[in-house]
Amino acid sequence: MGINFLLLFLTAMFAGLLVFFAPVFREKYFKLVLVFAGSYLFSITILHIIPELFSSDFGTGEMGLYILFGFLLQQLLEFWSSGIEHGHIHKHQSETSKGVVTLMTGLFIHAFLEGTLLSHGDTIASGSEAIDHVHSNKTVLLGIIMHKGPAAFALTAVLSASLSKKWTIILLTIFALASPLGMFSSSLFIENGLLSKQGIGILYGLVTGGFLHISTTIFFESSPHHKFQLNKLLVTFIAAALAMASEYLI
Repeated sequence: MGINFLLLFLTAMFAGLLVFFAPVFREKYFKLVLVFAGSYLFSITILHIIPELFSSDFGTGEMGLYILFGFLLQQLLEFWSSGIEHGHIHKHQSETSKGVVTLMTGLFIHAFLEGTLLSHGDTIASGSEAIDHVHSNKTVLLGIIMHKGPAAFALTAVLSASLSKKWTIILLTIFALASPLGMFSSSLFIENGLLSKQGIGILYGLVTGGFLHISTTIFFESSPHHKFQLNKLLVTFIAAALAMASEYLI
């Protein structure tokens, strides 16, 4: 877990700090990175996370409902974050302290929840019951890392336009800690029996719905006029192929 904690934190910090060393922002390249991350995240959600949730003993009868609620929850969170978690770089109301608090609250909740999907190992004891759980494997970790990098870059770009470098780095650090704290907290709750099996199922379903919302939004926004773009299509296929290879071959 310690390695995952560091990987999540350092990825966000490194990607965010790149803003200060990138004199010219190339939007078209950034969008390709977003499409790659979105395609991989969508692919592992379909290939790995959703099948595992429905095959586990988390109360599968309601799992579809939890995923739907997660999708809708992410829509609500984006009213606060203005879509920075899927790479929106635009002027935000961060000129005011209220705007910063709103933005960071939405992003922190989102990042904290996605970190819970990486809690602990293959089998977690909850009370006297064993819970089959393999979400901590590297395919899901890689997907979250790919997602956190562009989000951290977008956050820093937005904040640095209206805040000092000091405060931008402080807020970036808070965001970078969100997912690792989510992973650590959920693992602690599960190990100590503070989160029931049904509670775990609800939590993972909510996160899965959020993944579906973010990845599909990236697809829709990457080609708003539905024009054929070969480079984005190739990037999408390559990311999907990487997800399939990591899931079935590695």
